[in-house]
Amino acid sequence: MVDDNQAADFLSIDELPLKGVRVLEFCHIAAGPFAAMTLADLGAEVIKIESPGGDGMRQWPPINEGFSENFASINRNKYSISANLKDPGERDKVLDMIESADILLENNRPGVMNRLGLGPDQAMARNPALVYCSISAFGQSGPRATQGGFDVTIQAVSGIMSVTGEPDGAPVKAGVPMSDMASGLYATTACLAALMKARATGVGSVVDISMLASSLGVAALQTSEWFGSGKLPKALGSAHPRNAPYQGFESADRPFVMAAGNDNLWQKVCGVVDLPGLLEEPMFKTNSDRATNQVALKAQLEAVFVSQPAAHWVAAFSAEGVPAVLINNYQEALEDEQTQAMNLVQPLTLGNGQETLTVGPTIRLGNKALPIRRGPPALGQDNDLLTGPKK
Repeated sequence: MVDDNQAADFLSIDELPLKGVRVLEFCHIAAGPFAAMTLADLGAEVIKIESPGGDGMRQWPPINEGFSENFASINRNKYSISANLKDPGERDKVLDMIESADILLENNRPGVMNRLGLGPDQAMARNPALVYCSISAFGQSGPRATQGGFDVTIQAVSGIMSVTGEPDGAPVKAGVPMSDMASGLYATTACLAALMKARATGVGSVVDISMLASSLGVAALQTSEWFGSGKLPKALGSAHPRNAPYQGFESADRPFVMAAGNDNLWQKVCGVVDLPGLLEEPMFKTNSDRATNQVALKAQLEAVFVSQPAAHWVAAFSAEGVPAVLINNYQEALEDEQTQAMNLVQPLTLGNGQETLTVGPTIRLGNKALPIRRGPPALGQDNDLLTGPKK
Protein backbone atom coordinates (compact mmCIF):
# COMPACT_ATOMS: atom_id res chain seq x y z
CA MET A 1 0.00 0.00 0.00
CA VAL A 2 3.04 2.29 0.29
CA ASP A 3 4.41 4.24 -2.65
CA ASP A 4 8.02 3.34 -3.51
CA ASN A 5 9.07 6.95 -3.01
CA GLN A 6 7.72 6.87 0.53
CA ALA A 7 9.09 3.46 1.52
CA ALA A 8 11.97 4.92 3.52
CA ASP A 9 9.47 6.72 5.76
CA PHE A 10 7.72 3.47 6.75
CA LEU A 11 8.80 0.53 8.88
CA SER A 12 9.35 -2.65 6.93
CA ILE A 13 7.15 -5.64 7.75
CA ASP A 14 10.11 -7.36 9.42
CA GLU A 15 10.54 -4.38 11.77
CA LEU A 16 6.97 -4.45 13.08
CA PRO A 17 7.08 -5.30 16.80
CA LEU A 18 4.15 -7.73 16.82
CA LYS A 19 5.26 -9.78 13.83
CA GLY A 20 4.56 -13.43 14.66
CA VAL A 21 1.70 -12.68 17.08
CA ARG A 22 -1.63 -14.23 16.09
CA VAL A 23 -4.91 -12.63 17.14
CA LEU A 24 -8.38 -14.11 16.67
CA GLU A 25 -11.01 -11.35 16.58
CA PHE A 26 -14.65 -12.17 17.36
CA CYS A 27 -15.80 -8.54 17.21
CA HIS A 28 -18.23 -6.25 15.50
CA ILE A 29 -18.94 -2.53 15.06
CA ALA A 30 -16.25 -0.35 16.73
CA ALA A 31 -14.55 -1.03 20.09
CA GLY A 32 -13.23 -4.54 19.45
CA PRO A 33 -12.38 -4.03 15.77
CA PHE A 34 -10.49 -0.84 16.65
CA ALA A 35 -8.42 -2.69 19.26
CA ALA A 36 -7.72 -5.55 16.86
CA MET A 37 -6.74 -3.14 14.08
CA THR A 38 -4.25 -1.42 16.39
CA LEU A 39 -2.64 -4.80 17.09
CA ALA A 40 -2.67 -5.54 13.36
CA ASP A 41 -1.06 -2.19 12.55
CA LEU A 42 1.76 -3.12 14.94
CA GLY A 43 2.36 -6.31 12.97
CA ALA A 44 0.08 -8.96 14.46
CA GLU A 45 -1.67 -11.43 12.19
CA VAL A 46 -5.31 -10.63 12.96
CA ILE A 47 -7.94 -13.09 11.76
CA LYS A 48 -11.42 -11.62 11.98
CA ILE A 49 -14.01 -14.36 12.50
CA GLU A 50 -17.43 -13.20 11.36
CA SER A 51 -20.88 -14.70 11.21
CA PRO A 52 -22.17 -15.58 7.73
CA GLY A 53 -23.94 -12.20 7.74
CA GLY A 54 -20.72 -10.38 8.56
CA ASP A 55 -19.87 -7.55 10.92
CA GLY A 56 -22.84 -5.17 11.01
CA MET A 57 -20.58 -2.26 10.16
CA ARG A 58 -20.17 -3.72 6.68
CA GLN A 59 -23.57 -2.17 5.96
CA TRP A 60 -22.73 1.35 7.22
CA PRO A 61 -22.40 4.12 4.61
CA PRO A 62 -20.57 5.55 2.82
CA ILE A 63 -20.66 2.55 0.48
CA ASN A 64 -18.10 2.35 -2.31
CA GLU A 65 -19.29 -0.10 -4.99
CA GLY A 66 -20.85 -2.32 -2.31
CA PHE A 67 -18.06 -1.99 0.29
CA SER A 68 -18.42 0.13 3.44
CA GLU A 69 -15.73 2.75 3.93
CA ASN A 70 -16.76 2.99 7.60
CA PHE A 71 -15.95 -0.71 7.98
CA ALA A 72 -12.71 -0.20 6.05
CA SER A 73 -11.54 2.51 8.44
CA ILE A 74 -11.17 0.12 11.41
CA ASN A 75 -10.56 -3.24 9.72
CA ARG A 76 -7.39 -2.87 7.66
CA ASN A 77 -4.46 -5.29 7.95
CA LYS A 78 -6.82 -8.17 8.80
CA TYR A 79 -7.92 -11.50 7.38
CA SER A 80 -11.59 -12.52 7.35
CA ILE A 81 -13.13 -15.91 8.01
CA SER A 82 -16.88 -16.41 7.79
CA ALA A 83 -18.04 -19.18 10.12
CA ASN A 84 -21.35 -20.30 11.61
CA LEU A 85 -20.26 -20.75 15.22
CA LYS A 86 -23.56 -22.43 16.07
CA ASP A 87 -22.57 -25.29 13.79
CA PRO A 88 -20.49 -27.77 15.86
CA GLY A 89 -18.23 -28.65 12.94
CA GLU A 90 -17.34 -25.06 12.12
CA ARG A 91 -17.04 -24.19 15.81
CA ASP A 92 -14.54 -27.05 16.30
CA LYS A 93 -12.41 -25.74 13.44
CA VAL A 94 -12.29 -22.37 15.16
CA LEU A 95 -11.34 -24.07 18.44
CA ASP A 96 -8.47 -25.71 16.62
CA MET A 97 -7.28 -22.28 15.52
CA ILE A 98 -7.27 -21.10 19.14
CA GLU A 99 -4.45 -23.56 19.86
CA SER A 100 -2.10 -21.46 17.72
CA ALA A 101 -3.38 -18.03 18.81
CA ASP A 102 -1.71 -15.63 21.21
CA ILE A 103 -4.70 -13.34 21.79
CA LEU A 104 -8.44 -13.84 21.49
CA LEU A 105 -10.42 -10.62 21.38
CA GLU A 106 -14.24 -10.52 21.59
CA ASN A 107 -16.86 -7.85 22.22
CA ASN A 108 -20.10 -9.79 22.52
CA ARG A 109 -22.50 -9.53 25.44
CA PRO A 110 -21.29 -11.52 28.46
CA GLY A 111 -22.34 -15.15 28.15
CA VAL A 112 -22.50 -15.30 24.35
CA MET A 113 -19.06 -16.85 23.87
CA ASN A 114 -19.73 -19.40 26.62
CA ARG A 115 -22.94 -20.47 24.93
CA LEU A 116 -21.05 -20.92 21.68
CA GLY A 117 -18.48 -23.13 23.41
CA LEU A 118 -15.79 -20.50 22.94
CA GLY A 119 -15.66 -18.95 26.40
CA PRO A 120 -12.42 -18.42 28.30
CA ASP A 121 -12.55 -21.82 30.04
CA GLN A 122 -13.05 -23.71 26.78
CA ALA A 123 -10.47 -21.62 24.91
CA MET A 124 -7.79 -21.75 27.59
CA ALA A 125 -8.24 -25.48 28.02
CA ARG A 126 -6.94 -25.68 24.45
CA ASN A 127 -4.30 -22.99 24.95
CA PRO A 128 -3.28 -22.22 28.56
CA ALA A 129 -1.04 -19.34 27.45
CA LEU A 130 -3.88 -17.56 25.64
CA VAL A 131 -4.70 -13.92 26.37
CA TYR A 132 -8.51 -13.87 26.33
CA CYS A 133 -9.82 -10.29 26.16
CA SER A 134 -13.51 -9.42 26.42
CA ILE A 135 -14.87 -5.93 25.74
CA SER A 136 -18.43 -5.22 26.84
CA ALA A 137 -20.61 -2.34 27.89
CA PHE A 138 -20.53 -2.96 31.66
CA GLY A 139 -17.98 -5.72 32.20
CA GLN A 140 -18.27 -9.45 32.84
CA SER A 141 -19.71 -9.24 36.36
CA GLY A 142 -21.89 -6.99 38.47
CA PRO A 143 -25.58 -6.01 38.38
CA ARG A 144 -25.45 -4.48 34.89
CA ALA A 145 -23.14 -7.00 33.24
CA THR A 146 -25.80 -8.52 30.99
CA GLN A 147 -27.00 -5.15 29.70
CA GLY A 148 -25.98 -4.16 26.21
CA GLY A 149 -24.74 -0.74 25.29
CA PHE A 150 -23.59 1.47 22.47
CA ASP A 151 -21.24 4.41 22.47
CA VAL A 152 -23.98 6.98 23.06
CA THR A 153 -25.55 5.09 25.97
CA ILE A 154 -22.17 4.66 27.66
CA GLN A 155 -21.31 8.32 27.11
CA ALA A 156 -24.59 9.07 28.87
CA VAL A 157 -24.27 6.71 31.83
CA SER A 158 -20.57 7.47 32.39
CA GLY A 159 -21.07 11.23 32.70
CA ILE A 160 -19.35 12.27 29.46
CA MET A 161 -22.52 13.82 28.06
CA SER A 162 -23.03 15.90 31.20
CA VAL A 163 -19.83 17.86 30.52
CA THR A 164 -20.14 18.07 26.72
CA GLY A 165 -21.84 20.98 24.97
CA GLU A 166 -22.51 24.62 25.73
CA PRO A 167 -23.20 25.72 29.32
CA ASP A 168 -26.88 26.47 28.73
CA GLY A 169 -27.51 23.77 26.15
CA ALA A 170 -28.83 20.23 26.33
CA PRO A 171 -26.35 17.41 27.04
CA VAL A 172 -24.76 16.13 23.85
CA LYS A 173 -22.42 13.28 23.04
CA ALA A 174 -18.87 13.88 21.91
CA GLY A 175 -18.63 14.14 18.14
CA VAL A 176 -16.36 11.08 17.94
CA PRO A 177 -17.22 7.73 19.59
CA MET A 178 -15.17 8.32 22.73
CA SER A 179 -16.44 5.34 24.73
CA ASP A 180 -15.89 2.89 21.87
CA MET A 181 -12.41 4.09 21.03
CA ALA A 182 -11.26 4.52 24.64
CA SER A 183 -12.24 0.94 25.47
CA GLY A 184 -10.49 -0.25 22.31
CA LEU A 185 -7.27 1.46 23.35
CA TYR A 186 -7.49 0.13 26.93
CA ALA A 187 -8.00 -3.34 25.46
CA THR A 188 -4.93 -2.99 23.28
CA THR A 189 -2.78 -1.95 26.24
CA ALA A 190 -4.10 -4.75 28.45
CA CYS A 191 -3.60 -7.38 25.75
CA LEU A 192 0.02 -6.38 25.24
CA ALA A 193 0.71 -6.41 28.99
CA ALA A 194 -0.90 -9.85 29.37
CA LEU A 195 1.02 -11.11 26.35
CA MET A 196 4.29 -10.12 28.02
CA LYS A 197 3.27 -12.15 31.06
CA ALA A 198 2.26 -15.13 28.91
CA ARG A 199 5.57 -15.06 27.06
CA ALA A 200 7.48 -14.94 30.35
CA THR A 201 5.46 -17.53 32.32
CA GLY A 202 3.44 -19.58 29.83
CA VAL A 203 0.31 -18.58 31.73
CA GLY A 204 -2.47 -16.74 29.94
CA SER A 205 -4.89 -14.16 31.29
CA VAL A 206 -8.56 -13.29 31.10
CA VAL A 207 -8.88 -9.55 30.42
CA ASP A 208 -12.14 -7.75 31.22
CA ILE A 209 -12.55 -4.34 29.55
CA SER A 210 -15.78 -2.43 30.06
CA MET A 211 -16.82 0.64 28.11
CA LEU A 212 -18.14 2.14 31.36
CA ALA A 213 -14.82 1.79 33.19
CA SER A 214 -12.87 3.01 30.16
CA SER A 215 -15.07 6.09 29.87
CA LEU A 216 -14.61 6.87 33.56
CA GLY A 217 -10.88 6.22 33.25
CA VAL A 218 -10.35 8.90 30.59
CA ALA A 219 -12.42 11.33 32.67
CA ALA A 220 -9.81 11.49 35.44
CA LEU A 221 -9.85 15.30 35.63
CA GLN A 222 -13.63 15.38 35.92
CA THR A 223 -13.95 12.61 38.52
CA SER A 224 -11.16 14.13 40.62
CA GLU A 225 -12.99 17.46 40.57
CA TRP A 226 -16.01 15.74 42.15
CA PHE A 227 -13.92 13.78 44.66
CA GLY A 228 -11.87 16.80 45.61
CA SER A 229 -14.50 19.51 45.83
CA GLY A 230 -17.91 17.85 45.89
CA LYS A 231 -18.84 20.05 42.93
CA LEU A 232 -20.22 18.53 39.77
CA PRO A 233 -18.20 19.27 36.63
CA LYS A 234 -20.30 21.13 34.08
CA ALA A 235 -20.41 21.63 30.34
CA LEU A 236 -18.28 24.63 29.37
CA GLY A 237 -18.33 24.48 25.59
CA SER A 238 -14.71 24.82 24.49
CA ALA A 239 -13.65 26.49 27.74
CA HIS A 240 -11.65 24.98 30.62
CA PRO A 241 -12.63 24.98 34.31
CA ARG A 242 -9.14 25.96 35.54
CA ASN A 243 -7.44 27.84 32.67
CA ALA A 244 -8.30 31.03 30.78
CA PRO A 245 -8.10 32.30 28.13
CA TYR A 246 -8.25 28.71 26.90
CA GLN A 247 -11.11 28.20 24.41
CA GLY A 248 -12.64 29.07 21.07
CA PHE A 249 -13.09 32.71 20.07
CA GLU A 250 -14.92 34.46 17.25
CA SER A 251 -12.96 36.60 14.81
CA ALA A 252 -13.85 38.68 11.75
CA ASP A 253 -14.41 35.57 9.61
CA ARG A 254 -14.29 32.26 11.52
CA PRO A 255 -13.66 30.88 15.00
CA PHE A 256 -10.23 29.90 16.28
CA VAL A 257 -8.82 28.45 19.50
CA MET A 258 -6.21 30.12 21.67
CA ALA A 259 -4.86 28.54 24.85
CA ALA A 260 -2.84 30.57 27.37
CA GLY A 261 -2.51 28.11 30.21
CA ASN A 262 -0.09 30.07 32.41
CA ASP A 263 0.76 33.61 33.52
CA ASN A 264 3.67 33.97 31.10
CA LEU A 265 1.45 33.19 28.12
CA TRP A 266 -1.25 35.48 29.49
CA GLN A 267 1.20 38.37 29.46
CA LYS A 268 1.95 37.64 25.81
CA VAL A 269 -1.77 37.58 25.00
CA CYS A 270 -2.17 41.06 26.44
CA GLY A 271 0.70 42.26 24.28
CA VAL A 272 -0.73 40.78 21.08
CA VAL A 273 -4.16 42.35 21.61
CA ASP A 274 -2.54 45.60 22.86
CA LEU A 275 -4.52 45.65 26.10
CA PRO A 276 -1.82 45.99 28.78
CA GLY A 277 -4.42 47.22 31.26
CA LEU A 278 -5.80 43.68 31.53
CA LEU A 279 -2.65 42.70 33.40
CA GLU A 280 -3.64 45.01 36.25
CA GLU A 281 -7.30 44.03 36.30
CA PRO A 282 -7.93 42.29 39.67
CA MET A 283 -10.38 39.76 38.29
CA PHE A 284 -7.81 38.61 35.71
CA LYS A 285 -4.75 38.67 38.01
CA THR A 286 -4.15 34.93 38.37
CA ASN A 287 -5.00 31.92 36.26
CA SER A 288 -7.66 30.98 38.81
CA ASP A 289 -9.11 34.51 38.65
CA ARG A 290 -9.23 34.39 34.88
CA ALA A 291 -10.94 30.98 34.91
CA THR A 292 -13.52 32.22 37.40
CA ASN A 293 -14.23 35.30 35.29
CA GLN A 294 -13.69 33.81 31.85
CA VAL A 295 -17.05 34.95 30.45
CA ALA A 296 -16.12 38.57 31.04
CA LEU A 297 -12.59 37.91 29.79
CA LYS A 298 -13.86 36.34 26.59
CA ALA A 299 -16.09 39.34 25.91
CA GLN A 300 -13.20 41.77 26.22
CA LEU A 301 -10.89 39.70 24.01
CA GLU A 302 -13.51 39.02 21.34
CA ALA A 303 -14.20 42.75 21.04
CA VAL A 304 -10.66 42.95 19.66
CA PHE A 305 -10.63 39.64 17.78
CA VAL A 306 -13.58 40.58 15.55
CA SER A 307 -11.44 43.31 13.99
CA GLN A 308 -9.24 40.81 12.13
CA PRO A 309 -9.65 37.41 10.46
CA ALA A 310 -8.76 34.28 12.40
CA ALA A 311 -5.59 33.64 10.39
CA HIS A 312 -4.22 36.98 11.56
CA TRP A 313 -4.67 36.09 15.23
CA VAL A 314 -3.35 32.55 14.82
CA ALA A 315 -0.19 33.91 13.20
CA ALA A 316 0.21 36.69 15.80
CA PHE A 317 -0.19 34.41 18.79
CA SER A 318 1.93 31.64 17.28
CA ALA A 319 4.75 34.14 16.71
CA GLU A 320 4.74 34.81 20.47
CA GLY A 321 4.66 31.12 21.39
CA VAL A 322 1.01 31.17 22.44
CA PRO A 323 -0.75 28.02 21.14
CA ALA A 324 -3.41 29.10 18.64
CA VAL A 325 -5.03 27.25 15.76
CA LEU A 326 -7.97 27.44 13.39
CA ILE A 327 -10.93 25.20 14.18
CA ASN A 328 -10.66 22.85 11.24
CA ASN A 329 -13.30 20.75 9.57
CA TYR A 330 -12.14 17.26 8.61
CA GLN A 331 -11.15 18.24 5.08
CA GLU A 332 -8.86 20.92 6.49
CA ALA A 333 -7.51 18.59 9.18
CA LEU A 334 -6.68 15.88 6.65
CA GLU A 335 -5.03 18.35 4.28
CA ASP A 336 -2.97 20.00 7.04
CA GLU A 337 0.73 20.05 6.25
CA GLN A 338 1.58 18.22 9.48
CA THR A 339 -0.96 15.49 8.75
CA GLN A 340 0.62 15.04 5.34
CA ALA A 341 4.18 15.11 6.67
CA MET A 342 3.37 12.31 9.12
CA ASN A 343 2.02 10.10 6.28
CA LEU A 344 -1.30 9.82 8.11
CA VAL A 345 -3.38 9.86 4.92
CA GLN A 346 -2.63 6.67 3.02
CA PRO A 347 -4.12 4.91 0.00
CA LEU A 348 -6.30 1.90 0.75
CA THR A 349 -7.58 -0.90 -1.47
CA LEU A 350 -11.00 -2.11 -0.37
CA GLY A 351 -12.02 -5.75 -0.34
CA ASN A 352 -13.79 -5.25 -3.67
CA GLY A 353 -10.72 -3.78 -5.37
CA GLN A 354 -11.86 -0.17 -5.21
CA GLU A 355 -9.27 2.44 -4.26
CA THR A 356 -9.85 5.03 -1.54
CA LEU A 357 -7.98 6.95 1.16
CA THR A 358 -7.86 6.40 4.90
CA VAL A 359 -6.17 7.68 8.03
CA GLY A 360 -3.49 5.06 8.39
CA PRO A 361 -1.73 3.83 11.53
CA THR A 362 -1.16 6.74 13.88
CA ILE A 363 1.72 5.20 15.87
CA ARG A 364 5.27 6.05 14.76
CA LEU A 365 8.29 3.94 15.72
CA GLY A 366 11.84 5.11 15.12
CA ASN A 367 10.31 8.20 13.50
CA LYS A 368 8.73 6.01 10.85
CA ALA A 369 5.08 5.38 10.09
CA LEU A 370 3.55 1.91 10.20
CA PRO A 371 2.57 0.52 6.80
CA ILE A 372 -0.80 -0.71 5.61
CA ARG A 373 0.01 -4.29 4.61
CA ARG A 374 -3.48 -5.43 3.64
CA GLY A 375 -6.70 -3.66 2.83
CA PRO A 376 -9.89 -4.42 4.76
CA PRO A 377 -11.00 -7.93 3.76
CA ALA A 378 -14.10 -9.01 1.94
CA LEU A 379 -16.32 -11.23 4.06
CA GLY A 380 -14.85 -14.73 4.25
CA GLN A 381 -12.07 -14.06 1.75
CA ASP A 382 -9.62 -16.06 3.89
CA ASN A 383 -11.79 -19.06 4.74
CA ASP A 384 -8.97 -21.33 3.64
CA LEU A 385 -7.30 -20.49 6.96
CA LEU A 386 -9.91 -22.67 8.70
CA THR A 387 -8.30 -25.76 7.29
CA GLY A 388 -4.84 -24.41 6.52
CA PRO A 389 -1.64 -25.03 8.48
CA LYS A 390 -1.31 -23.69 11.99
CA LYS A 391 1.06 -20.86 12.88
